Amino acid sequence: MITIAIDGHSSCGKSTMAKDLAREIGYIYIDSGAMYRCCALFALEHGLIAADGTIDTAALEALMPEIQVSFRLNAETGRPDTYLNGENVEQRIRTMEVSSHVSPIAALPFVRAAMTAQQQAMGREGGIVMDGRDIGTAVFPDAELKIFVTASDEIRAQRRYDELVAKGQPADFQEVLDNLRERDRIDSTREVAPLRQAPDALVLDNSHLTIEEQKQWLLEQYFKLTH
Repeated sequence: MITIAIDGHSSCGKSTMAKDLAREIGYIYIDSGAMYRCCALFALEHGLIAADGTIDTAALEALMPEIQVSFRLNAETGRPDTYLNGENVEQRIRTMEVSSHVSPIAALPFVRAAMTAQQQAMGREGGIVMDGRDIGTAVFPDAELKIFVTASDEIRAQRRYDELVAKGQPADFQEVLDNLRERDRIDSTREVAPLRQAPDALVLDNSHLTIEEQKQWLLEQYFKLTH
């Protein structure tokens, strides 16, 4: 059993891709982005983010040991739900409010250190598919299969917009596009574990691929390594 790291920009379908691949090959799927969303939700619910977006970093750092993230399979959907300290927060971490705060929270070195440690503990035995921004570069630099996913800004924003509308959440396309570009900027320029393509990662531009075409491409890469 190998470790599969899928990195890339926000809203390029990494999670859907990683979940489908894990289910297809019988591996465990871990959504690292959801872990950072949990940190943002925790900070919001504990009043650690001011109206202007300023984060009370000292208070958050002191409370980091209280943030434990886990994943449990949802029997109805067949996909894992995200739990924060034992509570199902899958819906709450997907709101625009959390999305607008997750990159600044994820850029904090002590947040990254805590989540990276939890991710590495989850993946110690192999047999996992993990997606995020720094999985192939920082979390599992020795992963046997690394994929870097990208797509155009507008296509990614449209996917995110459609996802929010489908969930009945208020959405404005321009706001979604601006949020996505700002997240890209923060993710790519942060000091600790910035978003970048690992030298040995395979690049997948899925701007014009169907989910089925992506799935086939991923399975081909997996079988090349394991058969």
